[in-house]
Amino acid sequence: MGIPYRAKKGLGLMRRNKSKGKTRLRRRILAAFSSVLFFSFLLTGIIFNIAIRLFSSGDYYVAEEAATGRAGVTLLFLVAVMFVVSVIVTYFLSNSIIQPIEKLSKFALGIGQGNFETNDFDFQDIELENLNAAFNKSIKQLEAQDKTQRDFFQNASHELRTPLMSIKVYAEGIVYGLMESKKAGETILEETDRLSDLVTDLLYIAKIDNITTVYKTEKTDLIKIVKECAARQQAVADKKQIGFIFDFDDGIDYECISELMSRAIDNLISNAIRYAASQITISCRKSGSNITVSVADDGNGIEAETLPHVFERFYKGKGGNTGIGLAIVKSIADQHNGFIKAENSSNSGAIFTLTLPIA
Repeated sequence: MGIPYRAKKGLGLMRRNKSKGKTRLRRRILAAFSSVLFFSFLLTGIIFNIAIRLFSSGDYYVAEEAATGRAGVTLLFLVAVMFVVSVIVTYFLSNSIIQPIEKLSKFALGIGQGNFETNDFDFQDIELENLNAAFNKSIKQLEAQDKTQRDFFQNASHELRTPLMSIKVYAEGIVYGLMESKKAGETILEETDRLSDLVTDLLYIAKIDNITTVYKTEKTDLIKIVKECAARQQAVADKKQIGFIFDFDDGIDYECISELMSRAIDNLISNAIRYAASQITISCRKSGSNITVSVADDGNGIEAETLPHVFERFYKGKGGNTGIGLAIVKSIADQHNGFIKAENSSNSGAIFTLTLPIA
């Protein structure tokens, strides 16, 4: 939706009003340099005349006065010439400063309009060169973020469309008497739950990715967080007759974002329950300068072709749900400068290991 004409006109007036009372940088440089040079030359002329008068002899007062007058005129002429030269030099000097700034300003406007092509400007000044390098680095980051967002919305729309279509089909089946209402209703409820989980995950990952979101870290007992996560998943595990085995060090204090860390461990345990046969081993240990949290199941493990992609957004392996849960874990690991690794056990099942650095 475009900006209405009146709004555009109002924006133009605001810009003009803000510009009132302001001067161009070139004018300020010219005025400053010229004023300093002019008063320097003027002061030099005055001192010169005073010195001649002080040291001239009385016998030749008239001749010395005439000489002083000629010297003064000559000096004033030189001052005027030097002043003009200084203005010209200052003008070219100001251009050497202003032109790169104007070039970078146009470049910045292009970034705001969605042009993410880096530039190859070459500046003589180190400060301007560093500023240009910062612009190019920011462009690469913005381009990557823009691509991630576009891919995110495309995949999200596809994932949302699937359960919505199922709900619509079964609802039409009930309306037109083509399906048994109880069975169709159960399917609609299942798809509604799936849709609700998907929307929750989408909102959560969007929140994590938001660069303006400010999280507060706090020192917390990581063992307590892991136990609370396991307790929340206990009912689901009991329903599938899956038991938990815990392997913890004594209390481990860790500076983290508690909300995000709980979500990451919740997702790892939930994922393990989906694939486990009878038991899940959850460990939390401190090793050197790192803390490792691992969740291992005794299922069939991860297919070789799936293993490299398990943390990609919307990638669903065999039996996968939304393809977002493990991507959330990776994003949370990145938030804490850690990393997450997936591998198959030598016996059976998969092991997910979250490694967190101790600050």
